[in-house]
Amino acid sequence: MSSELVVSGMRPTGALHLGHYHGALKNWVRLQSLYPCLYFVADWHALTTHYDSPEVIGDNVWEMVIDWLAAGIDPKQSTLFVQSRVLEHAELHLLLSMSTPLGWLERVPTYKDQQEKLADRDLTTYGFLGYPLLMSADILMYRATYVPVGEDQVPHIEVTRELARRFNHLYGREPDLEEKVKAAAAKLGGKNARLYHQLHMRFQQEGDAEALAQARALVEAAGSLSELDRERLLGWISGHRKQILVEPRALLTEASRMPGIDGQKMSKSYGNAIAMREAPESVVKKIRKMPTDPARVRRTDPGEPERCPVWQLHLVYSDEATREWVQVGCRSAGIGCLECKQPVIDAIIAEQRQFHERAQPYLDSPALLRDIVDDGCDRARKLAQQTMHEVREAMGLGYR
Repeated sequence: MSSELVVSGMRPTGALHLGHYHGALKNWVRLQSLYPCLYFVADWHALTTHYDSPEVIGDNVWEMVIDWLAAGIDPKQSTLFVQSRVLEHAELHLLLSMSTPLGWLERVPTYKDQQEKLADRDLTTYGFLGYPLLMSADILMYRATYVPVGEDQVPHIEVTRELARRFNHLYGREPDLEEKVKAAAAKLGGKNARLYHQLHMRFQQEGDAEALAQARALVEAAGSLSELDRERLLGWISGHRKQILVEPRALLTEASRMPGIDGQKMSKSYGNAIAMREAPESVVKKIRKMPTDPARVRRTDPGEPERCPVWQLHLVYSDEATREWVQVGCRSAGIGCLECKQPVIDAIIAEQRQFHERAQPYLDSPALLRDIVDDGCDRARKLAQQTMHEVREAMGLGYR
């Protein structure tokens, strides 16, 4: 397995819309050609806010996974699995909770933000307070290098990094570690071993972040090391002793520019979404009914594209020539609003055609879909078992 790995998950909310595709899935598809990727259905996370309506989760899981495959996620390149079927996630969550300061969970920005947004729900539960910890367990389980997130989720990754650092500090003790580090460094070769020790000293004595980055790159690039020696060297350079859990890095995802049919951010809760696999006639009907610039009361009235929700869709779907046609035609009243909407309708239907084609085999044969998820769960479970073996040993739970 590559030393660099991507992990990401999504709550099962049912069929996904175009905002999900442009905001996350398109990036997932790109990443799977660059790194080993694990993408999971976060069904336990769904219970943190909807614990009183679990009946909707089952159907939502399969609808969402079909949309992942329709978007172009390839099960030959990516591992697709369901969180609750890898029970090690719950165990790591529990063990991390033993040493996680309560204040770390309370200060996550989305904790209070979600309480305000979901004021109609009772969120005075540990499950809701502890969901950042469960999210951290999901990531740390696979020793992920990168986690693709939007800017609003970066604080979650920072908490995850702090939790990994704290765990390694508390439990990364190993007898004769310094001697084992020297032996591991020697495997880098004389020149690189000396460089490693120099970089270690620069970071430990001067806090030189560049030295830390160089040392990590040196160790990651070494093909002569066992995974255990690699962990020792990475842990030693960071001052964490043996590195059991890996500090992930946020891989910032460009914010989705996909607007809803009313110009607001596309969301099911706003009732302004177009599903990834919506019927073409429904797409046509929704876009033709979209509001436009209020100044264009009559066909002959000039308008301003910047005030029109349809223009936001042109920014996503239209090429430069079409956008120029819209700008000139709208401001001169040379084109009507229905004419302006047609290129967007054509582009969305063309995009969705491939979604429908990719999804059809799984709609025709649900067993095929379940085989993919079963296989993904098996692969994820094997990786999780490796991590939990080391976690239990480090925490003194490996006795027999």
